[in-house]
Amino acid sequence: MNIEQARFNMIEQQIRTWDVLDEDVLDLLMVVKREFFVPAAYKGLAFMDTEIPLPCGENMLTPKLEARILQELAIKKHERVLEIGAGSGYMAALLAYKARHVVTVDIEPELQALAAKNLAGYGVTNVEVALGDGAQGWDGSGVNGAPYDVIVVSGSLPVLPDAFLKQLNVGGRLIVILGEAPVMTAEIITRRSDIVYDTRKVFETCIKPLRNAIVPSHFKF
Repeated sequence: MNIEQARFNMIEQQIRTWDVLDEDVLDLLMVVKREFFVPAAYKGLAFMDTEIPLPCGENMLTPKLEARILQELAIKKHERVLEIGAGSGYMAALLAYKARHVVTVDIEPELQALAAKNLAGYGVTNVEVALGDGAQGWDGSGVNGAPYDVIVVSGSLPVLPDAFLKQLNVGGRLIVILGEAPVMTAEIITRRSDIVYDTRKVFETCIKPLRNAIVPSHFKF
């Protein structure tokens, strides 16, 4: 396989056609080598329009979804980012190239170790890989704790816990995929003030739920 040709084809055939036209994002996909973060058994799928299996029953998001998230958030160099769901570390690597600092959290020790190993091996130094349950956000600690400028939830949620909103700075943005299969909606929520939040629905998709996500009751009284 010609890796660079496959990468080019991924960008032109999958990502541009899904309304990702920001040249900075497209350039970043050339710079951060996706195949480095893909498990060895699935290297041949690195540039395919598919979710790639990871340990513990998890998976990498599709390339077009990763790219669209980056485009919608428009992260700036001074911003601090929280990601829930470290996976292989690839999304955190992309975020790290755009942001000042990234905290990525995973509930599975094996995935936390995998992400940390991959990020260190790739030379990414501005990411902290934390172990814990981020289904209701992540306060963190010290200068890299909450509130954050950007929050990325790399797993779907039936409903959004209020804790996430409180962990955003004023002017901060959160991207989350809300709902239940087969149709979920990606939303960008921007904190305008202490009490005002704007919500913008950006696209429909369907991804694996975040572990330990709060499930609303369907009983009606």
